Amino acid sequence: MTGFAAVSREDVGHKVSVTAKSVNHRFLDLAVKLPSVLAAAESRIRAALQQRLVRGRVELTVAVEWIAPPVREVVLDHDLLDRIAQVFAAARARGVVSGELTVSDVLRLPQVLDVRLKAGEPLAAASADPLTVLMDVVVAESVEALVRMRETEGQFLATDLDRRVSALGNYVDDLERLARAGQAQLETRLRERLAAMPPDLAGDPSAVAQEVVRFVARSDVDEEVVRLRGHFAHWRELASGPDACGRKLDFLVQEMNREINTLGSKAEGAGATEVVVAAKAELERVREQVQNVE
Repeated sequence: MTGFAAVSREDVGHKVSVTAKSVNHRFLDLAVKLPSVLAAAESRIRAALQQRLVRGRVELTVAVEWIAPPVREVVLDHDLLDRIAQVFAAARARGVVSGELTVSDVLRLPQVLDVRLKAGEPLAAASADPLTVLMDVVVAESVEALVRMRETEGQFLATDLDRRVSALGNYVDDLERLARAGQAQLETRLRERLAAMPPDLAGDPSAVAQEVVRFVARSDVDEEVVRLRGHFAHWRELASGPDACGRKLDFLVQEMNREINTLGSKAEGAGATEVVVAAKAELERVREQVQNVE
């Protein structure tokens, strides 16, 4: 889920630059930083990110640079100035103030003088609709570049995880073989010990045989082995599918861990413990790597 993208585009009189980076996160956590002139576009940017990304902490920063000075015009509100002059004249007639209005006075009067972008200039038109420039061009390209980089990383992760899941499958095959051999050895030992018992303590042969079978059945691992192989098959189906699967794979790892724990507690035979430890170590590596998968 890591990636980085930087895209810039120049339009008439301005330049829009977008940088997007993502790091691993269990859920989708978005941080969007915009200049004040583009603050209204934040909801659209978040929607665009949510359409393409499912997991990861994503930071997207937008910067606007003016590469040509904007054409401005100075507007004087004559009506308002006339009304203010009349008020000053009346106050001067009453002796409240003295002197005439000066340029300095006019500059300090609120709302009398306005400096703004000249209407009808191309730059003003572009500035009036920054969402189109931002969303349709720069942000879209940066998100696509970020997704491509994440997909490239995902291909490497898929290869590594497939190799590790195959290794887990081999461990399960070994455990199944060791468990079956251990079962046979356990049954043999029990029957030998029962045969060596005095006749007055041997009891009913059929009842004893049933107890032996019941005791040996406690170490049967067929159920766990079948479920684990089912999890491996489901894993490969999800990993090769077109949809985001990181959270589902994370859940499968938890289920695999549960089955391996149960299998380790039931398996008999020399060497089973070592194989279980190796399988759990490999599964922990899978669990850590899955946190990087979207």
